[in-house]
Amino acid sequence: MTAWMSWKIAHKELKVIRRKRSILFYTIVLPLLIAVVFSFVLKSQIANGIPETISLGAESIIYLFVILATVLPSTIAAYSIVGEKVEKTLEPLLATPTTDGEILLGKSIASFIPPVLSVWVGASIFMSLTDYFFINGGLGYYYFPNWNAGVMLLLLVPLAAVLSIEVAVIISSRVSDVRGANQMAGLMFIPFVAVFFAGAEGIFTFSIANLLIFSVILLFTDAILFLLSRSTFNREEILTKWK
Repeated sequence: MTAWMSWKIAHKELKVIRRKRSILFYTIVLPLLIAVVFSFVLKSQIANGIPETISLGAESIIYLFVILATVLPSTIAAYSIVGEKVEKTLEPLLATPTTDGEILLGKSIASFIPPVLSVWVGASIFMSLTDYFFINGGLGYYYFPNWNAGVMLLLLVPLAAVLSIEVAVIISSRVSDVRGANQMAGLMFIPFVAVFFAGAEGIFTFSIANLLIFSVILLFTDAILFLLSRSTFNREEILTKWK
């Protein structure tokens, strides 16, 4: 497997994504919308001046971007396999001498880059607006950046995105409907939403230790799913049995 060939496939996939306005719009607008809307929600908490509520609110909203990282990549990853199969553009790629690993890595890179960059931009806007509200709200200090946000954005977001992509690849290798693949892969956000509500109820705290443990669990899960996705992706079966 060569990185050059994988990047070439990823570059081709990124060009295709640019032409899919619905996917592009969804990927770019949703993080920006969450950043703006929830920064003003936090502004109202700052006005009430309850430090515990403000801190929990800020950490919870940053965690929303982790949840986004489980949702956005699955749409692109599912389309890159099932969508291309439906549009009859996958078979020519599978018929080339490229290995399964090169194809999967290339498609995974293309599914990873736009959503993660979009999530990081959205989170940066949210943190900037929050700091502005903190200073002008009379608190007199910047809340971001902090270590909790750093772990969530630099560790959990990429790991969650990889998890979403691997699940989408596994599902897409077995179904022939884009919408069905999307819906099934999208279910991966449920465990992350459960953690969000656990944090809101005080059952789970967004501490550095807990976030690092969560990151390690995701890392091992990603590794297992990567091996499973490679064994599931069968180009001969796709070429001969998918109709």
